Amino acid sequence: MTNDLTYLITDKYNGDASKITQEDKDRLASGEPLAYIIGWVPFLGLKIFLESKPLIPRTETEYWCEKALKEISQTTTRTVRVLDMCAGSGAIGLAVLSHCPQAVVTFIEIDARHCDQIKANALANGIDSGRFEIVQSDVFTNAPDHCYDYILSNPPYIPQDRVLDESVKNFEPSLALFSGADGLAIIRRIFYSIKKYLCNGGQVWIECDSAHAQEVEAMARAQSARATLFPDQYGKARYCVAYY
Repeated sequence: MTNDLTYLITDKYNGDASKITQEDKDRLASGEPLAYIIGWVPFLGLKIFLESKPLIPRTETEYWCEKALKEISQTTTRTVRVLDMCAGSGAIGLAVLSHCPQAVVTFIEIDARHCDQIKANALANGIDSGRFEIVQSDVFTNAPDHCYDYILSNPPYIPQDRVLDESVKNFEPSLALFSGADGLAIIRRIFYSIKKYLCNGGQVWIECDSAHAQEVEAMARAQSARATLFPDQYGKARYCVAYY
């Protein structure tokens, strides 16, 4: 609680402790995630605002996203088309736009409030509106008929009966967390349709639950030329990269 209060004062009030409100203290005491109370989180040099209460971007996602950016940056002679699937706050796609000037991004997100949040985050970080589009869609249901070089996704992947920390369970959106009995329902849907939307030589980077990472790798390998699981910064299998 003491550390959270320190971060709150520093990040929300620029170090001025006199500005903290009783409402902020009550929200902290209730277990609400600090990021929601501050109102934003850093992500690869960006400020990702969270007014719509999307899933809070994690450092594990930042870790693999930075590696994807290095891969995308290798293509400099043409426009690279990227899809951020299950975009939430838009952190992944916005990082691509910020760090890869040759990229254009389509954001797909099911919740209209988060679609508005993505647009607000893009404007807040000085992203040219001509470089992205935001589509409200349940996975590929309303997806534009583009050919993507990269599909990047941090989809819902937690099994329905998984016990989570109270701060996550009570405050973060269940739609962005849970995905059926084994946590793989949305990932299955993504892989079912993904070939239609990938360019030849395209790549899919998808975050997954370490407990079911092998199943995700098997799904990817069933359709792609090759697929590899990679660990996060803590050594847990966290994301799969499939090469088509």
